[in-house]
Amino acid sequence: MLAGLGAFAYASQLAATRAAGQSDGAVTVTLRDNRCQPNALTVPAGRTLFRVVNETDRAVEWEILDGVMVLEERENIAPGLSQTLAARLRPGEYAVTCGLLSNPRGILTVTPSADSGGANERPALTAFIGPLAEYQVFVALQSRALARDVAALDEAIRAGDLAAARALYTEARAPYARLAPVAGRIGDLANAIDPLATYLEKREEDPAFTGFHRIEYGLFARGTLDGLAPISARLVADVDTLQARLRALRLRPETMGEGAVRSLGALADTLSAGGAELYAHSDLADAEATLAGVAKIVTLVKPVATDAAPGQFGAVESALASVNGQLAALREGDRYPDVRTMPELQRAALVDGVKALGQVMDQLNAAVGFGQDGA
Repeated sequence: MLAGLGAFAYASQLAATRAAGQSDGAVTVTLRDNRCQPNALTVPAGRTLFRVVNETDRAVEWEILDGVMVLEERENIAPGLSQTLAARLRPGEYAVTCGLLSNPRGILTVTPSADSGGANERPALTAFIGPLAEYQVFVALQSRALARDVAALDEAIRAGDLAAARALYTEARAPYARLAPVAGRIGDLANAIDPLATYLEKREEDPAFTGFHRIEYGLFARGTLDGLAPISARLVADVDTLQARLRALRLRPETMGEGAVRSLGALADTLSAGGAELYAHSDLADAEATLAGVAKIVTLVKPVATDAAPGQFGAVESALASVNGQLAALREGDRYPDVRTMPELQRAALVDGVKALGQVMDQLNAAVGFGQDGA
């Protein structure tokens, strides 16, 4: 009797979180009044499609967090619009963001189900020893490059050299973008190193506006180094912390596969919204570096993926070559155009190319057996 009542209560709660009349079965979360509605969600383990509706007056992002680690995210959800996000989750309790970074977080409870395993039969973990070791080296090298470039940026700012600082800003962004599949998951540091004013209550005047984009704002929007020295000093310290965290991160195959899909989704959202480099307008340089980070993962998993899922891997290689070709065609000498000035159809085609790569990469993950990362 009690078991039956419990099952009924669970089913009722689950049904209450699903949008009425949604044929795709999506769980709807509405962002309004500085919170998620509903603020507590319950879903079964396995794959869930979420529909995030933004009823605020600001563009927002929505994240599923396990502690400080970002499991899934959808960026740049415009006011009055909705976006969907598919996530494969293991049983447990997670937090979700609810609009601005300062807003209280919601609770997502994932209960055991027949799909709790959440993965197809995968190649033996031993097959990934080589790729994981090589990716660890790649992460270490990019972390070192990031620390070096950020230190050089800090030195130029302290020396009062505006022109050098502007040039070094774009250089320092590249290794951070290549690290997106792993660095983007460490939510507390991402919110210190790379927050957008868009997601902060007081925008550029918010005390939480720190890191790369605060420096970018000073260098390119205000055209001054005033007040940037403490910001760059903190960025150096935060990057040092990130480097230590990445050294300690336990990498698994999912770290690469699912991380690549997440970073591609974030890139597509960003380009679709007109970019994140609101003052330097260097979004396509960031995109090139992000795709280079994804390409490294594709190269490393090739020996395993071609055996386990040759068709899906071929589709990934084709989509990657296509979007890289699109980006190369936009390059003018050593520079890219501002994504905001691109013809709408051209920008939409690039966004579609990034999305297509993310979709086939997600299909490869499913075919090989990648699930939610437990790293």
